[in-house]
Amino acid sequence: MSRFITWNMSFKVGQTLTIVGVPKPDATNFAVNVGPSEQEITMHINPRFNAHGDENTVVCNSYQGGNWCQEQREASFPFRQGQEFKIIIEFTPAEFVVSLQDGSKIHFPNRMGAEKYSVISFDGEVRITSLEIK
Repeated sequence: MSRFITWNMSFKVGQTLTIVGVPKPDATNFAVNVGPSEQEITMHINPRFNAHGDENTVVCNSYQGGNWCQEQREASFPFRQGQEFKIIIEFTPAEFVVSLQDGSKIHFPNRMGAEKYSVISFDGEVRITSLEIK
């Protein structure tokens, strides 16, 4: 499993994070993580092709104090192994609004309540080709 981490990115309320990448052709899953540190994740987006007992499911969660919190499963799954995807994350004071390429939206609460997060990381079988905050 590969890992790609950016520090000091400064993703703030009112900004939009756009991620473009390609899951590996044989990917089982990958994850996008946003948080204040490597140990704490306020938003974990985990598209699962076939992993952890799930097939073609997007699971969202937070990781705080060494524990995973309440999972949120999404109905839409626009990801395909080996095909480029785009995820757009809008950061509002109350939540993250995640737009997927099929037009569906995920509303995930800003559980930690901070107005800025500085660590964005990617886990799993994915190659990130573009990362932009504006």
